[in-house]
Amino acid sequence: TQAEADAGKAAIQRALRALRQRHLVEEGAHRPAIEALNRPFAAHALEWKEKAEKNELELQQCYKAQSRLSEQLVSEINEAKTSKALLKEKEALITALQSELQQTSEENVQLKQSLEEKTNALDLLVQEHQAAKAELERVLTKLKAVEHENTQLVERLMQAKMVEAEKLNEANAMYEEMVLKLKAAGLGAGGIQHHAQQEADGVIRRSEAGYVDIMETPIPSTCRITIRAHDGGCGSIIFQNNTDKLISGGQDQTVKIWSAHTGALTSTLQGCLGTVNDLAVTNDNKFVIAACSSNKLFVWEVNGGRPRHTLTGHTKNVCSVDASWVKSLVIASSSNDRTIKIWDLQTGFCKSTIMSASNPNTLAFIHGDAICSGHRDGSLKFHDIRSGKCFATVAAHIDVSSICVTRSKNHVLSSGREGVHKLFDVRMPTEVVEICGTFRAPSNRLVGSWGRACISPDENCIASGSSDGSVCIWSRSKNEGPTILEGHSLPVVTSAWSEFGPLATADKNHIHIWA
Repeated sequence: TQAEADAGKAAIQRALRALRQRHLVEEGAHRPAIEALNRPFAAHALEWKEKAEKNELELQQCYKAQSRLSEQLVSEINEAKTSKALLKEKEALITALQSELQQTSEENVQLKQSLEEKTNALDLLVQEHQAAKAELERVLTKLKAVEHENTQLVERLMQAKMVEAEKLNEANAMYEEMVLKLKAAGLGAGGIQHHAQQEADGVIRRSEAGYVDIMETPIPSTCRITIRAHDGGCGSIIFQNNTDKLISGGQDQTVKIWSAHTGALTSTLQGCLGTVNDLAVTNDNKFVIAACSSNKLFVWEVNGGRPRHTLTGHTKNVCSVDASWVKSLVIASSSNDRTIKIWDLQTGFCKSTIMSASNPNTLAFIHGDAICSGHRDGSLKFHDIRSGKCFATVAAHIDVSSICVTRSKNHVLSSGREGVHKLFDVRMPTEVVEICGTFRAPSNRLVGSWGRACISPDENCIASGSSDGSVCIWSRSKNEGPTILEGHSLPVVTSAWSEFGPLATADKNHIHIWA
């Protein structure tokens, strides 16, 4: 439209005016430069030459400085290379030293451990040396005491032999005197000798240290009490010392204590394993010991029946046990493993072991430190339990089934499987063991290798059970056949004689007490 055309023209005119004004401004801004360019160049030539010479001089100095710096840089680079090579060598040396230090530290730890072990071992050796030294001093002291005691015992033995010789001389004189008196009284030669021997023997026995003056034991004739003791059978019986208490053990794995006066059961000891083969009681009646088929021995306290020890060490059936009549806490046992073991009831440990060439079927203490053992090869062996040495051997039977020591400890009764019983004098077993008597009967056959005979408290009567159920009793003072007791219906396995008189015998089912 016309209006728009007028507006455009007006805008163009404004733009032209603006361009003119801008042109004028730019001319004013560039005027000094234009005027300078219009000046003559000669005025500035000298100034430029001086500046160029000055700049050339500075450039030369810069080149010289650059050359020096280049030389220094090359030198520094070489030194850096040398230092770098040296650094690598030092690092390699440090690594090697660290490895060596670690190895040395490990060796130091090992040496420290070894030093500690050797120090401990040295301390232990010092302690053992001190203990061994103390033990040596104790043994030397004990050896001196034993030597002194041995000297005293030798002196006492010599004195005892002198006294015994005097008693024998006295007995011989009395024997001759009695012979003369009896001859004057008109007795025959046999009666004279018998009465004289009885009188002399009485004098000698009353003079012995082990003699105990007790009443004569009558030969029993009647079964007063019958006890049904154990299921399966009774294996062993024994009387307590100086009491009427009878102790029995059997296949029912129990040990029972009875009153021999009434036949009443007073207590039962439990805890046994295996069949009871033999029994023993200590001399103070505090402990009962059972030897069992389980290769063990069991110990009970009599008062209360509490188990005290289970003694292990045998490898086969334990067939016999006995307690020392001098030391209440020392017992001995024998086993089919061909050993005899000495035990300490204070600790429950085995003190020593005696090896044997044949099975020791039975044993008993004869003196304080001496035991007698009966063996399956028929021999009796006498051992010193302190040294374990056998100091005497006697060929007694074909097969020893039992041994019994008399109350005075002067004689040992041994019984053989062949049915023969022998009485040995063991007052001096290191010198001689004499047979005092032999007892046998056609009807007396022991039950296998475990039939046990006994001897009366007055040492006059010997009792033995038979396989036919009878009991044979021999009297030493009467030269006649045995007294036969009937009452058992089965083979009689074992027997025991009380110090108060009653005789007890046992078969598989019952215990009989005779009076």
